Amino acid sequence: MSTLAKTNFQFPKQQSVYKGKVREVYRLENNQMIMVATDRLSAFDVILPQAIPYKGQILNQLSCFMLEATKSIVPNWLIAQPDPNVSIGHTCETFKVEMVIRAYLAGHAYREYAAGNREICGVALPEGLKENDKLPQPIITPTTKADVGSHDEDISKEAILQNEIVSKEDYEMLEKYTYQLFDLGTKMAEERGLILVDTKYEFGKTIKGDIVIIDEIHTPDSSRYFYADTYKELQEQGKKQRQLSKEFVREWLISQGFQGKEGQQIPTLPEEFINEITQRYIELFEKITGKEFRKAEVTDINHRIEQNVLEFLANQE
Repeated sequence: MSTLAKTNFQFPKQQSVYKGKVREVYRLENNQMIMVATDRLSAFDVILPQAIPYKGQILNQLSCFMLEATKSIVPNWLIAQPDPNVSIGHTCETFKVEMVIRAYLAGHAYREYAAGNREICGVALPEGLKENDKLPQPIITPTTKADVGSHDEDISKEAILQNEIVSKEDYEMLEKYTYQLFDLGTKMAEERGLILVDTKYEFGKTIKGDIVIIDEIHTPDSSRYFYADTYKELQEQGKKQRQLSKEFVREWLISQGFQGKEGQQIPTLPEEFINEITQRYIELFEKITGKEFRKAEVTDINHRIEQNVLEFLANQE
């Protein structure tokens, strides 16, 4: 199985390349960016050693689907999707915070709560909550946007403004867009029999000064979903929720003694577990979109991407 673990393209009028945990971004002279979704998998802010077949295609196509569905309420950076693994959009200056929004006590928030913390990112949490309980209302718990190999860190709104990481005017717009996107994402999930538990959004500013949503939204890498039909029963019984997210990857890593902490060795993923990850990503894509996932040709992914992007760029001229 051919996977896309890395790229090394030289596109016409290319200015720079940024390689994130999963996506690789090529900036062009015409204020456009080529974003390539690789098959890399990250957890606990660490890139795992093996790539996951079709993961990049799934993330890219799901994100494009969501950007199209939400563009009427929140502007986004997207111009075109010339390849299953590629999005092309407007060059943006990325805000140095990620807007995490939570409607349930799950994942990182629950781990903090279980450790005795009753405040996360300056937001107070009530006593007596159990794992996966619904919160009184959705809360925004921002994180600093870390460089590759570094951990994102919780930060409060007050600290963001005090340290002038984002201006007050811009941050209020980020908050507004975050609530609007989450509200629509929640409604879309409900229509598909799912609960949007939590997610994160990244924003940037175009050269015209417009704030837009960038990167992925409502994907299994950035979001957590529960199945709605069994949520109440499982919660009342104190059982684990059925979920569509990559939390099961984190749980497997924890069972192998890895949480991304210093000195811990990254475990090798067994082949059967890699196949399970692919199937779970496909399941989420189909569940969320209501569309059948069609696997792209993967004999030579790099060549396919290069040809498709070059054709798109040539047609722009």
